[in-house]
Amino acid sequence: MRDRLIALRVLCLTILAAAWPALADDAQPVVLFDFGPGFDVGGVATNDAKATVTSAGALRIDLGHKEPWPGVTLKAPGGKWDLSACEYVSLDVANRSAQPLTVYCRVDNPGADGTNHCVTDQVLLEPGTSQTLTVRVFPVPWKLDKSLDLIGMRGNPVHAGPLDTANVTQLVIFVTRPAQDPVIQIDNIRAGGRIQILDTSTFLPFIDEFGQYVHKDWPGKIHSVAAMLLQSQQEQEDLKTHTRPQSWNKYGGWIEGPRLKATGYFRVQKHKGKWWLVDPTGRLFWSHGIDCINDGDPTPITDRLPYFRALPEQASPLAQFYGQGTWAPHGYYSNHTPYRTYDFGRANLLHKYGEEFETAFADVTHRRLESWGVNTIANWSAEQVYLLRLTPYVGTIHFEARKLEGSEGYWGKFYDVFDPSFQENLRKRLESERDKTTGDPWCIGYFVHNELAWGDDTSLAVAALVSPADQPAKNILIDDLEAKYETIENLNEVWGTQYASWQAMVESRQAPDPAKAREDLQEFYTKTAETYFSTIRKEVKRVAPNQLYLGCRFAWVNDRATRAAAKFCDVVSYNRYEYGVEGLRLPDELDMPLMIGEFHFGALDRGLFHTGLRRTESQQDRADKYKSYVQSALRNPGIVGTHWFQ
Repeated sequence: MRDRLIALRVLCLTILAAAWPALADDAQPVVLFDFGPGFDVGGVATNDAKATVTSAGALRIDLGHKEPWPGVTLKAPGGKWDLSACEYVSLDVANRSAQPLTVYCRVDNPGADGTNHCVTDQVLLEPGTSQTLTVRVFPVPWKLDKSLDLIGMRGNPVHAGPLDTANVTQLVIFVTRPAQDPVIQIDNIRAGGRIQILDTSTFLPFIDEFGQYVHKDWPGKIHSVAAMLLQSQQEQEDLKTHTRPQSWNKYGGWIEGPRLKATGYFRVQKHKGKWWLVDPTGRLFWSHGIDCINDGDPTPITDRLPYFRALPEQASPLAQFYGQGTWAPHGYYSNHTPYRTYDFGRANLLHKYGEEFETAFADVTHRRLESWGVNTIANWSAEQVYLLRLTPYVGTIHFEARKLEGSEGYWGKFYDVFDPSFQENLRKRLESERDKTTGDPWCIGYFVHNELAWGDDTSLAVAALVSPADQPAKNILIDDLEAKYETIENLNEVWGTQYASWQAMVESRQAPDPAKAREDLQEFYTKTAETYFSTIRKEVKRVAPNQLYLGCRFAWVNDRATRAAAKFCDVVSYNRYEYGVEGLRLPDELDMPLMIGEFHFGALDRGLFHTGLRRTESQQDRADKYKSYVQSALRNPGIVGTHWFQ
């Protein structure tokens, strides 16, 4: 059964790999180390490790756990390598231990200290498995011959990267703070790829009229509207050939599998030792989904007009795709709002499908998902697509409320869950879903919020104490403390503080000693987290009693917040940008269904300048890593689905 599920879930990879074959324009890899006959293992510098050569010609490294970073250093023969023509250093790594292990490789210049004059990457290995660990020594495959200031991108062609690739002196292979004595094996250390030198004076513009990189070609790149129309015709033929899996029912549940209780809605159940979603008809359902199914994604163009080759004139039908952005969380445009945008995605759809492109896009999307073996429209997706009710979907619930002023996080401050606006605004937002997604059998459930700033297990309590005097969370915390300690003197004795009165504590904006106040801070943290999840559960079930509460999509989280989620959510959700999730577990052996809300892998062989959060070497490597990730999730008895992020 597992093999059949895996085949269904990764059907899309076969299509993608066929449509996007790997390029063959890389230079031949350069061998940096050969551990065969004649290799002097005595030249390997060790740190709490022992290095030996195996009979198969690999380097075995027995690691200790006394040092924080046990490993080996391989110095360049002759003092240095000149890797200025290469993109990356790769090595094959095997985990010979009984536990999962993250292995790091650092590529050094002289003076490297782990932060400066070096670049590092890592790979997570399950016991008994092997993978390729790749460290990019130059950020992208293109190098400008002179410096050019390019803004508003996570990656771009540059004149120089963080590493002097002409003076690489050593490689450091290590693990961090192992609990036991792991064993790894490395082999086939090589440098590969090929850097293309670009003339800075002719580099601009570098984006064409379809939103593609100008200075590279690749299979599937569009060079004309006629080619786009031809591609559309070819896709229609492909969709006729590759239809939805025959073993699916209309929801994408396993029609040939066991028949469980049918409730008319999605639910969760543990069946034969593994958690599952169960579809409205009672069939086992594993949610294989894609996030961000929308018909466009605007590109900021303010202060970047020279980057673009052919933005449309105002009289053009394509001018309707100009717009304005008003928010950016980080980077250049976070300080340059509002900014002008152009939406290449929607412009391309107009070329491809004509004036009714929104309808055509929604229709073909469902057929494409079925063809790829994808049975879920995941978070951040468009109503005009999922409300056709042809593919199961998840709802995305966001709302604003008063913030906890003393808090901080990557995406912003946490909410003050004790302020009335939290429940009131949540209720209003959920009411807008009434009779639209509520009670819809195609709606699996709701994610509410995303990647909140949960911090460590005292952070939200500390944030309350350093907030203004009128912060509701602060006043509730101090009321709780007064009920416990009765007098401020009793509190001061335990906390080591010198508050003159309870009111003085309200007025104070200073954080206490977290060690002395830890027990009380942790207790209030739990109260905050449980209030957050219980309030949302109550409101979700009030409006949509038959839909699942899918959690808040943890990115950074501590065990206290996770326990609170497990107490009130139907499914605990994580965004996990790793190479595998087989070992993902809840604390305290809590037995709950889990869902992966986001993961992805990127490569630079299709004109992109950044891989996203997890790198791969090529489109084929992306497909391989995708398949491996989904299989790791299927092997995890708690995971009920994985959703790919754009």
